[in-house]
Amino acid sequence: MLENYFGGLDFGSSGVRVTIINKKKDIIYSSSNNDGYDLSKPKSWLLICEALLSDIPYEIKQRLKRISVSGTSGTLLACQINGNVFGDAIPYNIICDENQKQLKTLAGQNEFLNNPFSGLAKALKLIDIYGEDILLRHQSDWISGWLMNNWLFGEEGNNIKLGWNNINNSWPKSFRLNGLYNNLPEIKKSGQILGIIDKNLVKKLKLNSKLLIVAGTTDSNAAFIASEVKRDEGLTVLGTTLVLKKSTRKPINHPGVSMHRVNKSWICGGSSNAGCGIISKFFSDSEIEDLSKQINPFKETNLKYLPLNCNGERFPVNDPLLRPILEPRPVSDALFLHAIFEGLATIELNGWNKIKELTGSFPKKIISIGGGAKNPQWRSIRQKKLMIPIISSNKSTSYGSALIALSAK
Repeated sequence: MLENYFGGLDFGSSGVRVTIINKKKDIIYSSSNNDGYDLSKPKSWLLICEALLSDIPYEIKQRLKRISVSGTSGTLLACQINGNVFGDAIPYNIICDENQKQLKTLAGQNEFLNNPFSGLAKALKLIDIYGEDILLRHQSDWISGWLMNNWLFGEEGNNIKLGWNNINNSWPKSFRLNGLYNNLPEIKKSGQILGIIDKNLVKKLKLNSKLLIVAGTTDSNAAFIASEVKRDEGLTVLGTTLVLKKSTRKPINHPGVSMHRVNKSWICGGSSNAGCGIISKFFSDSEIEDLSKQINPFKETNLKYLPLNCNGERFPVNDPLLRPILEPRPVSDALFLHAIFEGLATIELNGWNKIKELTGSFPKKIISIGGGAKNPQWRSIRQKKLMIPIISSNKSTSYGSALIALSAK
């Protein structure tokens, strides 16, 4: 009898990856694509997703039993009940400060929601643009809906920034009074089976007609699952943005800090607007590799950069007015890159100190994942700042999504 396979799709800040595993958690197939990917363009998500699924060998697709989708937490769009989008999505790192009075009315004293980076702030902007007769869906939920041709559901972790309380499993009461309930998804837990693959996609992409769609999670939670982080360890995701995650014994309420349930444990996390995205604005991958070899990580540049990808910061400080600092720029490109690495390492240290303040403990070891985790000079700079062991994980976020599909109930 042929063994079953389990798939994971991950939609990150700059591209999409698919991973397929067997029951033993061995990777059977993996691929990625970022050709034309745009975080604000849902059409680009679908085009890449279709290309990735089409390219999977037929014999593997026919043995694919369940698939799960992870996506960027906080990227929100407005669509119709049939999934048709009204326009661009609002990416997770965009500030929406147009409806401050209404936001305060809905969020009250909840500083996590009552800030211009929140999903709720984005939701109010989308309602302003397209009216009240819309569905509000996050990236992962909308893609899952496309796979089933059913956009009713939303996964709990992806909807926390929109207002879902995963402690008491409810939306805020204020949402009912303001009519928001009609725009919101029916929430399902990560790992819960949502439905079966759409028949039209079975025909178009030659998928298994019995393929089940499983509620996924956020991309950073998928990274946490993929890396199998222990309780006394921390995870740093070095992608387009910098994300920190650590287990905690009880939920925490603090601006810029999100709480998720992963494998029956509470995970606190913070996402900075700094990360590899700022480096890619100046250098190509090959340039980064060549310039990094010229860096002595044990020397200080004394350039105190704040390498944000855009204006405003979410974590370790919550300040929508904070601006990047990338000057003065030295003549040497290697020195410039060195200073950016140092600035990012300082933000990471400040983030872990904030998590220590909130949880009572600093990680004994850091597991790193993402493109930046492969850079040995940056790792040495980080290790010097944090003064604890740092190791890299080669498991992708889509591998974490595939593990969710494997364990689905």
